[in-house]
Amino acid sequence: MAFDYEATLIGYEVGQDDIGNSTSEKVETIIFCEKRSIRQSEFYAAAQSGLKPELTLVVRPYEYNDQKEIVFEEVSYRIIRTFEIDSEELELICEVQSGG
Repeated sequence: MAFDYEATLIGYEVGQDDIGNSTSEKVETIIFCEKRSIRQSEFYAAAQSGLKPELTLVVRPYEYNDQKEIVFEEVSYRIIRTFEIDSEELELICEVQSGG
């Protein structure tokens, strides 16, 4: 397993300001990953649900905390599905963010 690429996971922490209003703060986590192609079966199964998977990134499971967005090679993606390969590898199936 070669984690040769860098990506940024995007998450949000929900909290409150000094007067009790809800706040959402963007949290960026830089990780290393491996880039893989979308499997043909994955592509067609997702297309039936209206999704357009374009990228699979393999990350270490302990670095992923249910984030829904990732930036890879300056492109913003939405994480549409995850798949745990084993205790050392987690696949993130991604599609390009609309409008981004």
